Amino acid sequence: MTLRLAALAALALTACQDAPPAPAPSEPAPAQAETAAPEDPHAGERPISWDQLLDRPREEADAKIAYGEGEQQFGELWLPEGEGPFPTVMMVHGGCWLAEIPGTILMDYVAADLRDHGVAVWNIEYRRLGHEGGGFPGTFLDTAAAVDALRGVAEDYPLDLDRLVFAGHSAGGHLALWAAARGGIGDDSPLHAEDPLVPDAVVTLAGINDLNAYREDGPGRCGEPETVDELVGGRYGDTSPAEMLPIGVEQVIVSGALDPIVPSPFGDGYGAAADGAGDPVTSEVMGGAGHFELIDPLSPAWADIRAIILEELDPDEAR
Repeated sequence: MTLRLAALAALALTACQDAPPAPAPSEPAPAQAETAAPEDPHAGERPISWDQLLDRPREEADAKIAYGEGEQQFGELWLPEGEGPFPTVMMVHGGCWLAEIPGTILMDYVAADLRDHGVAVWNIEYRRLGHEGGGFPGTFLDTAAAVDALRGVAEDYPLDLDRLVFAGHSAGGHLALWAAARGGIGDDSPLHAEDPLVPDAVVTLAGINDLNAYREDGPGRCGEPETVDELVGGRYGDTSPAEMLPIGVEQVIVSGALDPIVPSPFGDGYGAAADGAGDPVTSEVMGGAGHFELIDPLSPAWADIRAIILEELDPDEAR
């Protein structure tokens, strides 16, 4: 890792653990007032950090399956009890695209919860900034390969890919949404795919869905603008979902009202752009929730998010 990336990772780690909740600089005063409304029972609470989440015991996936030769090129499969075939969520962890931040383990808690509700989960790892080959195009090519590998996984395990949702958190929300949009990438790009696997819907949880907007106006909690520059170097047309609209897939954009890392105006802004482009999109802001409550199965926000995912999958087994 370069000294520059090491400094960015240290910044992101500190931000994730120690930063108090704060709105984006552009958030208007009325929205701040709504966030602190007395009727919100969670108003004023300090959002949890990823290390608090990871302090809890974690369940294990049912299988670890390589989709490539590299150390980071694998997915973990979580399978419900029963014969299946099971509705499936392709899940992408966040962590500011940085190798120094924990990976798939961040999503273990919600993966286990979805498994308990009759849903199979394909929780993917990928090369990040600081890994050899991370950034452009490696991070994107890994995500694409992991997604398309589901077709082969479904030949060996009882997965129903006709009921498929992509879900991602933070930087993983960006990659999940990008994966759903990549069918529109032209053949002049190294990210072009001939026959990408397309989901029924995408659910982004505090997703960084507009790379340029986050680079320009982000709160700095993810090391931006430097991290975005390291990731794509100003190349947005085939890497940023906001520049790839319309995607043509149903989208649910979930934000936490108290999120200091990807404040809710970023989710609302992307949602408005997607709606304007003609995409079917819904934006949801979870009151009382910060960044990591969105992937904490003990939080009230996750109960709502789970319901959204199940509704998009519409599996009888999970109701």
